[in-house]
Amino acid sequence: MTYCVGLRLDKGLVFMSDTRTNAGVDNISKYRKMFTWSKPGDRTIVIMTAGNLATTQTLISLLEERTKAPEDRNPSIYEVPSMFEAARLVGKTLREVIKESAPGQGPAAESRFTATIIMGGQIAGSEPRLFMIYPEGNFVEASDETPFFQIGETKYGRPILVRAYEPEMSFEAAVKLMMVSFDSTLKANLSVGLPLDLLLYETDSLDIKSERRIEEDDEYFNLISDNWGEALKFAFASLPDYKI
Repeated sequence: MTYCVGLRLDKGLVFMSDTRTNAGVDNISKYRKMFTWSKPGDRTIVIMTAGNLATTQTLISLLEERTKAPEDRNPSIYEVPSMFEAARLVGKTLREVIKESAPGQGPAAESRFTATIIMGGQIAGSEPRLFMIYPEGNFVEASDETPFFQIGETKYGRPILVRAYEPEMSFEAAVKLMMVSFDSTLKANLSVGLPLDLLLYETDSLDIKSERRIEEDDEYFNLISDNWGEALKFAFASLPDYKI
């Protein structure tokens, strides 16, 4: 399973993803699910993936290969003129990968060849944008009404995002919010796990502001996890008792 979140702020974009994949409790592996294409001063594009691992790895490999040898009908992600066109390119490539992996095109597999993508970033001359791209290749864009996207195991980490998100919040507050959302998911579902990948993008910087991996011994993440647990207990105890 997977959990990834892309969050839109007034100040920019925040991305976080886990790294766990599993095919049962005795077969757990770690794979990166966040990928970046950055050309300082021109563009920064971030992709996070959820779904069939073979599908997502093939998608990323194709996008990367085409940066080295772009084709007329398949331009490089470094060549598209806007984030909208980048979303179209990724959607088209994903649809191509899924079609080639469809039943009848090769050996049958236990899981469907499908994937869902969060993609965001900024290309010079336009605003930062954030998209959710579906297996069919179509996509939707984040808005004031829908300022964040989740993919994978979304239900456990969603309540805190809905309750605490503010578009004007700082990057520091947004990272804290993301960590609480991921901690809630990790506590509830063993198929999502550390380490986590975190990336911050500041509007109009056209470069990555900060990128890091959060390991199991990360001091700040563990502090947030412990304090959030205690805060929930305190908040629960402070609620008025039910009268019998």
